[in-house]
Amino acid sequence: MIFSIAWKNVWRNKLRSLIVISSIIIGLLGGIFYLAVAKGMVQQQVNSAIHNEISNIQLHHPEFLINDEIRYTIQNPDEKVGQIKKLAGISEVTSRITSPAMISSAITGTGIFIRGINVEKEQKITDIHSLLVDGTYFDSPIKNQILIGEKLATKLKVKVKSKIVVTIQSVSGDILYAAFRVVGIYKTNNSNFDQTNVFVKKEDLVNILGFDKTKATEIAVLLSHNNLTDTTASKIKKMFSSEIKAKTIVVQTWDEISPVLKMMNEMTVQYSMIFVIIILVALSFGIINTMLMAIMERVREIGMLMAIGMNKSKVFFMILLETVFLSITGGFFGLAISWVIVQITATTGIDLSVIADGLNSMGYSSFLYPELEFDYYILIGVLVVVTAILASIMPARKALKFNPVEAVRHDA
Repeated sequence: MIFSIAWKNVWRNKLRSLIVISSIIIGLLGGIFYLAVAKGMVQQQVNSAIHNEISNIQLHHPEFLINDEIRYTIQNPDEKVGQIKKLAGISEVTSRITSPAMISSAITGTGIFIRGINVEKEQKITDIHSLLVDGTYFDSPIKNQILIGEKLATKLKVKVKSKIVVTIQSVSGDILYAAFRVVGIYKTNNSNFDQTNVFVKKEDLVNILGFDKTKATEIAVLLSHNNLTDTTASKIKKMFSSEIKAKTIVVQTWDEISPVLKMMNEMTVQYSMIFVIIILVALSFGIINTMLMAIMERVREIGMLMAIGMNKSKVFFMILLETVFLSITGGFFGLAISWVIVQITATTGIDLSVIADGLNSMGYSSFLYPELEFDYYILIGVLVVVTAILASIMPARKALKFNPVEAVRHDA
């Protein structure tokens, strides 16, 4: 019976109740959509970094990670690639020769990181081949081809077919110079990566450096799903445990390679949830005010209920139910509308190309796809109920302080 009375009381003043419900809907819509956009941005950044820059897992010589010297190599990389590829969940594995270098054109020069790659395997492990804005992906038969980022091309003032010179240190420490011809220009979501990373054929870099073909400086592992990263890394560590103990190999996951990316991922979601909680706290004040007004309008009615035998616990429960019904109604529609909008924008995307340069400088895509797991909707739904219960305490305590005799005589 109390449930029925509480539900009817919610709609005694329809306009006031609809205003509160609408404010809850709008508040949840803003908070949830912001959370979905933030999570989508970070997830896109992580996926972009994995598929364009660092892969899920990388293997190096421990000393190589300290100063990037090309003399610190991985022995028998082809054999290790074959062993890793047998593991479940592996999408592709490849070895590379990577080294810091200087690149210069007729106009200027800058420091870069040169990557000697296996062209066929690299197409399966990174998306660089699909991100070309000009030229081709090593389709020409000529030697010493180089693929550079759009940001670097702009800085060097070069284009496709331009010649550039790379200055690099050999394994023995000698400074070598090699001329390359630009065959393609790529553009990722990270302009800093585009400005500092170039790609060449592994065989060309081997010939220039006099590098041992049976060695590599890096092994990159791409997985079929990011959730497999930790378990696969553990298997690889177990596979090469003797070499890890001998300190000739170190296995790193993407979040170990780029801890800043992991931190940003976690902090963005945390800050977004705090933002949602702030919205709910703000809404709770509106709910408290509304319920206090409703109670002050019903002093005589509440006094009569208490006078005919309704105890304080039932009065408290009735007011709590009114607040919860009001909040749940707004929360249900707020969550439902938010889910629909997030699903639509997750398919269509949000075009932020007007601020593309700023977003790309931080590694974000200018075309965003909001995303939010269903668990977050459940969590926010629970928070709405908790907020409603907390918001009902003050109005309920106010009602319990009424003296039945005085309340009955109250002139509304």
